Amino acid sequence: MTAHADIHLKLKDHLEFLYPGRGQEVLEQLMALLERYPDLARPHPTPPWSEQDAILITYPDQITQAGEPPLQTLHRFLRQHLQGAFSGVHILPFYPSTSDDGFSVVDFKQVKPGWGTWEDIQAIAADFRLMADLVCNHVSASSPWFQAFLQGDPRYQNYFITVEPGADLSQVFRPRALPLLTPFQTQSGEKLVWTTFSTDQIDLNFAHPEVLLEVIDALLHYVRNGAQLIRLDAVGFIWKVIGTSCIHLEGAHRIVKLMRLVLDIKAPQVVLVTETNVPHQDNIAYFGNGHDEAQMVYQFPLPPLVLHTFRTGDASKLAAWAASLKPPSERTTFFNFLASHDGLGVVPAHGILEPEEIAALVQQALDHGGRVNYKDTPAGPVPYELCLTLFDALNHPHGDEDEDLKIARFLAAHAVLLSLQGVPGVYIHSLFGSPSDHAGLAESGINRRLNRHRFTGPELAGLLSNPHSRAHRVLARLTHLLRVRASHPAFHPSAPQVVMESREVLRILRGYRDRQVGCYINVTNQPQPIRRVGRDLISGKYFAGSLPPYGVVWLV
Repeated sequence: MTAHADIHLKLKDHLEFLYPGRGQEVLEQLMALLERYPDLARPHPTPPWSEQDAILITYPDQITQAGEPPLQTLHRFLRQHLQGAFSGVHILPFYPSTSDDGFSVVDFKQVKPGWGTWEDIQAIAADFRLMADLVCNHVSASSPWFQAFLQGDPRYQNYFITVEPGADLSQVFRPRALPLLTPFQTQSGEKLVWTTFSTDQIDLNFAHPEVLLEVIDALLHYVRNGAQLIRLDAVGFIWKVIGTSCIHLEGAHRIVKLMRLVLDIKAPQVVLVTETNVPHQDNIAYFGNGHDEAQMVYQFPLPPLVLHTFRTGDASKLAAWAASLKPPSERTTFFNFLASHDGLGVVPAHGILEPEEIAALVQQALDHGGRVNYKDTPAGPVPYELCLTLFDALNHPHGDEDEDLKIARFLAAHAVLLSLQGVPGVYIHSLFGSPSDHAGLAESGINRRLNRHRFTGPELAGLLSNPHSRAHRVLARLTHLLRVRASHPAFHPSAPQVVMESREVLRILRGYRDRQVGCYINVTNQPQPIRRVGRDLISGKYFAGSLPPYGVVWLV
């Protein structure tokens, strides 16, 4: 059997599972759609990543300059400050949207007016590997699809999920402490519509094949415009069966496998990245067998474990967890991160940290003036994520701590991120050690806005031009770490990793014998002796002796 015929059989198998009795029909529609996207394939290595890969996470309008579309302003910032430190950029949804800072998408195939054009997206993608969001679970209540549904257009009546009053939804996993169903007036009367995340985010009905085809059309549109990585937002929720948890169902995994096959046919250089803010075993299930599902998964337990490590000065739980990690194949790896546009999730730490340890992280966030978002469970609301910047979350809430020590701790946390096996992602506010944006919270009433400050061009230029500012110091030292990492093959995402038993000093060996690097990170505010000696990649000097508080060496 040829590879082409084998892929067709796999596609049909997935489609028959999703749409019993209609697999062949939907396959024919899918193949007709794929014919509209010729010439998407590009040369690529296997695996499609190296030690030079690191991804910046940013909003499209993160920096605004009078008289210039924000995407062009962002592109200039990337070229001026981040060449050689970052290979790629995850631009959060740049489509028209009505809420949730871009994730209530009105039209998947447009760039938001005023932010730039597809040509601006292509220009960024020519210089940096572009990660684009496929917001596959829902659309805005203002989207043309949902408005047509409300108006009774027959084409869109099955695009969304309506539920009869009294249906038993008690088993449905809830990521928010909000109602699952929202009443809407339609041409045929009031209907209860499934809204997992908010009343402005209407869940799509993937049980209707036209929805699947629409979403695959959007995916290929992003690839045609330069995307090399596709982030599948909230993908665990996309398949619903009443009477189940409606998360991580087989249908959701089948759709990810189907997308992978579509990309294997049309654009094998493109990497699927799944975003599932859930406990570790559920999260890594999206690797599939290592060849048939996502190539990358977000490493969600890492942020709370790093927070715990630096709060306690004890790396033992982080080290034990990291020592257990192993991607299922060389064609898969972790997308490691410490901060993102969302809050700092604590649910993925369940089963790794004790309840009282998670409670201590929550209290530290509150002591900083942070906020906590909750989710509903049968036992009542429980903390879901901590809303504040990473710099504030890592450092002690008391204002008398030395700034140099705060910066050293912050950079040590990022040394953990950069030392571990996988591809690192760095949120743009981590480049500057940003404080929480309490004015943004007060103005919006949205907890996550604490970590979503937008800069004006003059504001950011003023911070970076002052060599004594925190932003200038953090940017210079963090980009230096990234460039050093990019220069050594031991940090290849697939290079071997040995995490040794650790407490005050996290000890990680990366690479092969003749190209091995010993990563030593002091997670305490006291000097710690290190028995190993050698040349430190970070300083370029010979190291022997003790690590200062929150000191880091990468020894060869």
